[in-house]
Amino acid sequence: MPKDKSTSKDKSALSKQKLIELLNEDLQREYQAIIAYVNYSQVLKGAAYMNIAAELEVHAKEELGHALKLSYWIDLFGGMPAVTPKPVKTSEKATDMLRFDLENEKTTIANYRRRIKQADALDEYALSEDLREILRDEFDHLNSLATALGEDTPDPGIAD
Repeated sequence: MPKDKSTSKDKSALSKQKLIELLNEDLQREYQAIIAYVNYSQVLKGAAYMNIAAELEVHAKEELGHALKLSYWIDLFGGMPAVTPKPVKTSEKATDMLRFDLENEKTTIANYRRRIKQADALDEYALSEDLREILRDEFDHLNSLATALGEDTPDPGIAD
C-alpha cells in the first residue's frame, strides 16, 4: 500500500527542533504578558479601571501557568526554555496599556492557533491539548481587554 505523501510531507515540513524554537517564542510572549500584566495591574489609575486592574492580576497568574506548561514541553522535547521576554511596552495612559495588551493577545492567539496545527501535524496531540487550554485562557484575556476598551472582541486570525 503506497504511503500518503501529503502526510509525510506535512510531518517533514516542521521538525521537532523548529517546534522547540517556535514554542520558545511563545514562551517569550508569555513572559512579556506576565510582566505587562503585573505592571499594568498596579499602575492603572481611576475608578473606571479598578475592576480591570484586578482582572489583570488574575491574567498574570494564568500567564505564569502557561509559561510553566510551555517550559515543560520545550524541556521534554530536548530544548532549553527561553529566559528573556519579548519587549514590554509601557505608558502613562490606561487606554494605551490596555491597547498594548489587546494587540499582544491577538498576536499570541494567532500563534497558538498555528502552533496547535503544527503540533497535530507532528502527532504531538498531548501538546496540542495543552495549547488548546492555553488558547482558551488567551481568548478570555482578549475578550476582557476588548470589553474594557469598549470594543467588540477582534478575531486575531492565525499566524502564517
